[in-house]
Amino acid sequence: MNFEDLYQSYQLLEKELKDRMVVLSKLQKSIGKDMEDGDLKSFSKDMEAMQAASGEQTRILSEIKQLEEAFDSKKYFEEGSFVEQMLSYCKENAVDVKGEFPIYEMFPYKIRFDSENQDIYIDKKRLPCTRPASFVKKVKVGQDKLLRASFNAQTFANELAEVYDLDALKRGKPADGDLYLVNLYKLLAPMGRFRKDYDQQSYAFDLARLYSSGIREIKDGRHLQFGPSRMGSKSIRILDLNGREQYLSTIRFYS
Repeated sequence: MNFEDLYQSYQLLEKELKDRMVVLSKLQKSIGKDMEDGDLKSFSKDMEAMQAASGEQTRILSEIKQLEEAFDSKKYFEEGSFVEQMLSYCKENAVDVKGEFPIYEMFPYKIRFDSENQDIYIDKKRLPCTRPASFVKKVKVGQDKLLRASFNAQTFANELAEVYDLDALKRGKPADGDLYLVNLYKLLAPMGRFRKDYDQQSYAFDLARLYSSGIREIKDGRHLQFGPSRMGSKSIRILDLNGREQYLSTIRFYS
């Protein structure tokens, strides 16, 4: 199954439908003018033409409905055709994708499939979409929009240093030791309602932009350094400027 086959068949019928609607619009104006002029002979002739055009319009709409009903969207999701084609479009459009059905990551988005209802969730937002090409396009547009959004890497680094100092004090750790980035997120967004507006994927995206910015010094003169970890649960996956995945686990601010 391939949605593009359905879409191409629909486009042919859509063109036919548009042509019929143009004819109907012209005939509607004609019969109005015929009645205004009292020209019942032309009125009768135009009415017959309009009825014929209306019949053609009904036929085309019926064929479009049959196309939609013949496409088993649930089967399309469940048997993997949607995902297979989605991955192909991701490759064509340089959209990074990682994971396995039904959960994927298209950085910085989390993608979840609901085959039962033929829905896709981008983070927690439901997106009813059965066309892989359209879905990948929406993801790509969203990613590009995020990349264009205003971001002050220096300010973010300074804010990160503030919660780093709080976390070090709270845990009794050295003031220049490695601390887990996942723990700092909880201090940046301490309450549930804050995390709704600034979730962990948004945090990961900001870390990616800071990582790629080249900034390695904050306003108080300290340097910053990211580090890895053997604990996968403590790692945050990002993409660098070249689209290569990196795993950040810790950060330290030191003199």
